[in-house]
Amino acid sequence: MSRLDALDRRLIALLRSNARRPVVELARELGVSRATVQNRMRRLEREGVIRAYTLSLKPEAEDCPIRALAMISVEGRMGASVSRALRGYPDIVAIHNTNGRWDLVVEIRTESLESFNRLLGELRLIDGVLSSETSLLLDTLRNE
Repeated sequence: MSRLDALDRRLIALLRSNARRPVVELARELGVSRATVQNRMRRLEREGVIRAYTLSLKPEAEDCPIRALAMISVEGRMGASVSRALRGYPDIVAIHNTNGRWDLVVEIRTESLESFNRLLGELRLIDGVLSSETSLLLDTLRNE
């Protein structure tokens, strides 16, 4: 993979804010030709820098109004098996490896407090989970 130059970084920043912007608009804002933008995007995709163009919904648009972060401490070398077990839950939208006090940070979205409580009970029973701390997300101040 080649290094990202200033133009690549500016293009990526524009795509992060709206990946559906027309190429001609991107080119105008970057001060380059449309072909340059198209070639850069193809190269970034081919090299795996851009893996996908995704959809971002405002939280209240989804049917899962309960949002939370669960911080999980994992026993010894059980990280991979705990992560595999977590991937099996549809209410878990992301799993992040971290450093510091917690080994994993898990993003959760559920349809009700009842289903949230049930999920937390199941997570605590996963073999290799030593401890966890969960915080409900009350409001999002910035969402890109």
